[in-house]
Amino acid sequence: MQLLLWYNLAALYPDITFGIPGVHLDANHIVTPLMAAILGLGLNEAAYMSEIVRAGILSVDPGQSEASGALGLNRLQTMVKVVLPQAMRVIIPPTGNEMIGMLKNTSLVSVLAVSELLYSTQVIYAKNFQVIPMLIVASIWYIIMTTVFTVGQSWLEKRFSRGSTRNVQLSWTDRLRKAMRTHDPVATGKTSNP
Repeated sequence: MQLLLWYNLAALYPDITFGIPGVHLDANHIVTPLMAAILGLGLNEAAYMSEIVRAGILSVDPGQSEASGALGLNRLQTMVKVVLPQAMRVIIPPTGNEMIGMLKNTSLVSVLAVSELLYSTQVIYAKNFQVIPMLIVASIWYIIMTTVFTVGQSWLEKRFSRGSTRNVQLSWTDRLRKAMRTHDPVATGKTSNP
């Protein structure tokens, strides 16, 4: 809905003046399909992200700020050096999920004829009439992109959770190596002599 609202803003406000006399901007030239897509997705995501960051900052114990004040740090130094590093453990997981969700939501801007993955796929299958194969290719691209972002999110979560838990979770590669060692007769010393 927001995408269509921003795209059709010129129907409601043909001239954008910002309340300044003598300034008249044509809304059709300012709000292009790409700008409408950025505004629609960006403003929607900003609402969620502001709550995620607020919750992350509030998750840090107030005693941390008091202790940094007792050490002589000002409010900015306290926020940058004490609060935000601890809040990142809470901020990163939902931020990664929102980013992956936004990546998948970019397919919605195809209704505005913005050249993104789904729209490009639609243009191609309109020419070659191979609808299902092209949609499968687009799906594979979405899976590849979300997998890359998921791996990056996992790495960031592990990096920011260092020192916060006693039980360190092994990555999938470490678990695979461990499983391979337990089934390797040479590594376990269980070789049989004929």
